[in-house]
Amino acid sequence: MEAEPGTDESIRCAFQSHIDSLNNAPEWWKAFKRDAFESYLKAPVPQKSDENWRFANRKGLDLSHCDFNSDPNDLDTQSLIDKSRLTTSQSGAFAFADNQTILSESASAALLEKGVIWCTLSEAIMNHEDLLKDYFMKQAVDLGSKKYADLHSAFVANGVLLYVPKGVEVDAPFYAYNWAVSKEASVFPHTLVIAEEHSRVHLVETHLSSSDQPSLSCGVTHLFAGVGANVDYTLIQGYNEETLGFQINSNIAGKDSQVDMNSVVLGCKRYRAETHGQIKGPGAHIDMRSLALTDAGQEIDQRTLQTHSAPHATSNILFKNALKEQSKTIFSGLIKVDESAQQTDAYQTNRNLLLDSNAEANSLPGLEIEANDVKCSHGATTSEIQDDEIFYMRARGIPKDAAQELIVYGFFEEILGRIEDESLANYSRKLIQAKFRGESV
Repeated sequence: MEAEPGTDESIRCAFQSHIDSLNNAPEWWKAFKRDAFESYLKAPVPQKSDENWRFANRKGLDLSHCDFNSDPNDLDTQSLIDKSRLTTSQSGAFAFADNQTILSESASAALLEKGVIWCTLSEAIMNHEDLLKDYFMKQAVDLGSKKYADLHSAFVANGVLLYVPKGVEVDAPFYAYNWAVSKEASVFPHTLVIAEEHSRVHLVETHLSSSDQPSLSCGVTHLFAGVGANVDYTLIQGYNEETLGFQINSNIAGKDSQVDMNSVVLGCKRYRAETHGQIKGPGAHIDMRSLALTDAGQEIDQRTLQTHSAPHATSNILFKNALKEQSKTIFSGLIKVDESAQQTDAYQTNRNLLLDSNAEANSLPGLEIEANDVKCSHGATTSEIQDDEIFYMRARGIPKDAAQELIVYGFFEEILGRIEDESLANYSRKLIQAKFRGESV
C-alpha cells in the first residue's frame, strides 16, 4: 500500500528515490545527504516551549501535504522563461521549475577567463567538489530551524554557485529564478556566494509560484565576503498564499568587507525566515533590510541574529511590515557582541504598520553585550494609519484603499530605495501594487 504523503514512511521512500536518482554523483555527496536525512528524522518538530518559536503557529509543520517526488507535468517552460527575465542587464541567469533547470545563461567569456564560477549546484557537485566541501552548509543554524535545514540538505537537487576570485568586480547582477509549479511540490532553492578579497558582486534571487497550487519551499542562502569584498544580495519572495516556506540565510563578513541583504516578502501562507549576520573581521559592515506585506491568514515569522566577534565593525537591521486584515507577523532579533569586539556599532529596528485592527504584530528585540566600549541599540514600533491621513487623501478624491496603498508605498520606500537595480525595485513595487489590488504580475 502506498504511504500517505508527508509521513515518515513516505518521506523515507521519497528520500531513497532521490538518492537512487543521483546516478554518478560522488559518494561523499550521497553520504552527506544520508546523514542530513537521519538528522532530520531524529529532530523533533518545534515545541511550544522553544523560545526560538515564541509566538509562532506550530501546527501544520508535519509537512503532511507535501510531495517529495513531485515532477512537473505539462510544464509551460517558455512561459516561465519569459517571466524569468526581469532585466536585460545581467551577468548570468538560471531558472528552476520544481528543482529542474529550465534556463541556463552562462557568465561572459571575459568573466570566465578571470576565474568567475557561475554554475548550477548539480554542475558544482561534479566539477567544483573542493569548493562545496569547504563551504556547502558549513554554517551553524542557530535560530531554531535546524530540522528544516537538514531536510534541505537531504533533498536539495539544484541551486546556484557563484564564486568571484580575488580583485574581480562584476558590474551587472546575476539572477537565480526559482519556480514552484506542481500541486504539493517541494522545492529546495540553494544559493552559495563566495566573494574573495577585494571582489564585488550582486546577486538577485526570486521565489515564485506559477499557479495557486499549494507547495513547500525550503531554501538556504549563504554569503561569504572575503577581506575588502562587497556582496549585494536581493531576495524577492512572491510565492502564492497556499505555500509553506522556510528560508535560512547566513552571511559572513571578513575584514573591511560589506554585505547588503534586501528581502521583499509578499507570499506564503506561513513563512519562516532566519538570517544570521556574522561579523568576523574588523572594519566589516553588514546591512540587512526586509519588507513584508501581509493579508488575511498569512503569518510571516522573521528571526535575526547579528554576531559581532571582531572590533571596529558595524551592522544594521531594518525590518518593516505592513499588515492587512487578520494577518500576523513576528520579528525576533538579537544583537550579540563578544568581549573582543570593542567599538562595535550595531542597530536593530523593527517597524510595523497595521492596516486593520485585527492584524497582529509581535516584536522581540534583544541585546547580549559582553564588550564595554560599544554603541548598540534596538527599537520596535507598531502603529496604525492615522484617521487624519486617510481623511486628507479622501478629501482630495482618493478612495480609502488607494490611500492605504500610497501610505504603504511611502512606508516601504526606505527599503525599496536601497535596491540598486532600478528595474528590480520597480518590479517589487509592481508586486506590492498587485497584492493590494488582487491582481497578478
